[in-house]
Amino acid sequence: MKKIKVYFWISTVIIVLFEGLMPLFTFNSEMAKEGVRHLGYPEYFGTILVVFKVLGCIVLIIPKAPPRMKEWAYAGFTFDFVFASLSHWAVDGMGAYVLFPLLVLGLLLISYINYHRLLAAGKSPANVFKTDHYQSPVSG
Repeated sequence: MKKIKVYFWISTVIIVLFEGLMPLFTFNSEMAKEGVRHLGYPEYFGTILVVFKVLGCIVLIIPKAPPRMKEWAYAGFTFDFVFASLSHWAVDGMGAYVLFPLLVLGLLLISYINYHRLLAAGKSPANVFKTDHYQSPVSG
């Protein structure tokens, strides 16, 4: 069970870093704006996308967030990664820009599968460092 928690948290934290923090701090840069324009989207689309990415990351990283909200966040990120890949493919053809979102989708899938394994076992992702066999050193 501990391995499942570790897989869940490692994959989830990587998603949050790539899809929440990095876009939050770089979305207003000229490079980010040009990336959105290059794909044919209006500039405001990039800002809206970052807002939803940050909200989705907050839901994924909060252990006690309602499961239905987590499902919506996982679905939103899935659509984001699939459409990012398709957009790059349509504009630039096959290349690294097409594969990277699919790679991050793989990490999202690892997070999603392990989240559901934890739910099925009745465990909360919140208890990452707790073991099932913990004994208090004070107990006599």
